[in-house]
Amino acid sequence: MTEQMDALRKSASFARCTDVRPDVAEFEAYEPGLSMEEIRLRYGLERVIKLASNENSLGVPPSAREALLAALSRAHRYPQAGNPRLVSALAERYRVGPERIFVGNGSDELIDLLFRIRAVPGTHNAVAFSPCFGLYVTQAKMAGVELRRAPLGSDFDFDFKAMLKLTDENTTLAFVTSPDNPSGRLAAPERLEDLARALPPACLLVVDEAYMEFADEGQSLLPALDRLPNVAILRTFSKIYGLAGLRIGYGILPERLADYLWRVRLPFSLNILAEEAALAALSDDAFRRESLRFTREGRKLISRELQGMGCSVIPSQSNFIMFSPPAEKMTARQLHARLLERGMIIRGLGAYHLPDWLRVTVGREEENRFFLELCREFLRA
Repeated sequence: MTEQMDALRKSASFARCTDVRPDVAEFEAYEPGLSMEEIRLRYGLERVIKLASNENSLGVPPSAREALLAALSRAHRYPQAGNPRLVSALAERYRVGPERIFVGNGSDELIDLLFRIRAVPGTHNAVAFSPCFGLYVTQAKMAGVELRRAPLGSDFDFDFKAMLKLTDENTTLAFVTSPDNPSGRLAAPERLEDLARALPPACLLVVDEAYMEFADEGQSLLPALDRLPNVAILRTFSKIYGLAGLRIGYGILPERLADYLWRVRLPFSLNILAEEAALAALSDDAFRRESLRFTREGRKLISRELQGMGCSVIPSQSNFIMFSPPAEKMTARQLHARLLERGMIIRGLGAYHLPDWLRVTVGREEENRFFLELCREFLRA
């Protein structure tokens, strides 16, 4: 009897020590895209093409490959605290003071830290659009912060009036992705400037410009930062610089806010290999130009051909295209499944609550044409 009681007590103690916050117990994790290996094994395929995660299909810049190899012998060392070389290079590129730059382990780290340092759990709230990048939702919940979401317009345009109606004196963060994910639509910088001025005094407007390098010239809010003290801009090396797997993000922020981010960031969150690759990629203008060229050409080709097949296509300023197949021929779910069977991975948008829509990343010319060839075959049938 004594042994049974001891076992029960130990079991109850174990249950208590493994308990988590109630909101964590109900947590829905961010849903990443399918991997190439997963589809290769599932369907027994030799050839798999992934156009689902908005990666740069050109791969890693040659200059970054060389930098990675050269830095391997130093991988047993910690990077220099504060990553001053990368901070200095970014400050020079964007002509801002280095005290306004923060670098981290992908833009995801910046989003997470902004919730943690700007919002008091149970008191403050944040606003974003619906649908939006999934990390805004998950990290708000992880921080115990209410995230209020305004629906996008029927054409996926930004309804800033609806967003402003959700704000109050306790709103400390407002997130806008431009170009947006998953639609690819752009928020005009003058509209963002108006939004920044209309937000409550305590609210920081965070403009996530992860895809801005693919947009037309003059669409970034960066030139207006000096007259907008309540704006932060996020960027990444994952897209046009082809370094998604190394996780390098950065922000251009009010100086005081950047200082707080540096104080609370985990030590060495940006590793030495990532920093060297980022420095090389940042100065590789030839790779950047080629990435922009093939993306814009591919974007135009895919949009035109999908429209010719009867698909609804949202005009994109990014490296991906959001589209809906003609319902009388095939549903989005059916088309997605058929493409997977043939080794073509694109993104179904059920996680964004858009079951009738799909998103395809612009790839190399041969990848784009194979995708279009499959779509013609399936939609014709």
